[in-house]
Amino acid sequence: MPQKESQAVVGGQTSGPGPATVQAPAQKPTKPHHKPKQLPPYKVLLHNDDVNTVEHVIVAILKVTTLQPEEAVLKTVEAHETGVSLLLVSHKERAELYVEQFATFNITVSIEPDGG
Repeated sequence: MPQKESQAVVGGQTSGPGPATVQAPAQKPTKPHHKPKQLPPYKVLLHNDDVNTVEHVIVAILKVTTLQPEEAVLKTVEAHETGVSLLLVSHKERAELYVEQFATFNITVSIEPDGG
C-alpha cells in the first residue's frame, strides 16, 4: 500500500511533504528588571512608663512583633532601666501600625527615621 505524504500546518502555513518543523514563537523584548525602591527605615522605640508591668510589656511585644521571648525580655528591661529601647526597624507605614497596635495595650512606642 503506498504511503500518503503528510502535510503539517505550522504557524498557519502548510508545509510541504516530509517532517514538519516547529518554530518557536517570537519572544517579545523584555524590559530590564528594576529592583523595587526600598522604603526608608524607621526605628520603633519602646518607652518606659510607670503604668505597665514588665510582664505585660513582654507579652504585648510577643503578640505584636515577631521578636523571640529572649529579645522581648532584653528590650523591655533596657526600656525599664534607660527609659527607651530600640524595639525594631521597619518601613514608615509598618512602624506607624506598631504604634497603633501597642496603644491597644496601653504601651507607648514612638517612631523616628533611622539615619543609619
